Amino acid sequence: MMQQKRNIRIIEWEDLDKRKFYSLGVFMTLTTRATVYPFTLIRTRLQVQKGKSLYNGTFDAFCKILKVEGVRGLYRGFMVNTFTLISGQAYITTYELVRKYVSHYSSSNTFKSLVAGGSASLVAQSITVPIDVVSQQLMMQGQGEHLTRFKLKPKIVMATSKNNMTFGQTKDIVVQIFAADGFRGFYRGYVASLLTYIPNSALWWPFYHFYAEQMSRLAPSNCPHLLLQAVAGPMAAATASTITNPMDVVRARVQVEGRSSVIETFKQLLAEEGMWGLTKGLSARIISSTPTSILIVVGYETLKRLSLRPELVHTRHW
Repeated sequence: MMQQKRNIRIIEWEDLDKRKFYSLGVFMTLTTRATVYPFTLIRTRLQVQKGKSLYNGTFDAFCKILKVEGVRGLYRGFMVNTFTLISGQAYITTYELVRKYVSHYSSSNTFKSLVAGGSASLVAQSITVPIDVVSQQLMMQGQGEHLTRFKLKPKIVMATSKNNMTFGQTKDIVVQIFAADGFRGFYRGYVASLLTYIPNSALWWPFYHFYAEQMSRLAPSNCPHLLLQAVAGPMAAATASTITNPMDVVRARVQVEGRSSVIETFKQLLAEEGMWGLTKGLSARIISSTPTSILIVVGYETLKRLSLRPELVHTRHW
């Protein structure tokens, strides 16, 4: 049942009406991804470029892409990326179920969040990586196409029908990846993704609950719980992103440049760009993770409150 963490309630899996939870969850996930996708694209281009060969930073990249490629340039690969809705639902389900399972062995919220967050990321990344590999290749088209192994055919680039262009580009990239690397090509960077996102997810949840708890001690007793959680989310995201960014840079290069060794990619990055190379894309990552975290926390916590079983609605606290 609901656990009392000082004055912040944690709604557990068994408290939810699952039908409401999943139907509202799909809408929430899609809205969140559409909002932050441009910064995901910018982060990828910043991480893959050599030095500052293309952009000087997040804002410079945003302005140049908008000027040269238009708004559509900021959403390259978005249609393919929407398939990660599947992994989003798998992530949420795994997180909640593992939390419930671990609660039989430990009452520590930090431990439950750590194990559940890491497990959820493992399941989600197994679904997400092939989608990411394709969408990242599409993200790099346009100004960043010289940095990627696969380039769109001219007839695809010049296509006039928007639908044909979108699916034609996707098909073109998928065919090229399969021809070059076979099925394994779609899981290029899988290990690097696990090394990035499992720690990131495992860290985010404990930090989120930690910051929420600390703020609940300082905030007035009538302060809305949702407000405290909305502030705790971005703080947790910034902390986790800063810690895991070096591995995220390596992951992006492995997937986009077609490298096979995480260790060699890491060594080459250090040799070419030094320690600063490990911070590439960090500002874009934090900028994108801030609204993402606010939307996820407010959306997810609201979703859970709205999905409470009828007999528990009276316990709902905003």
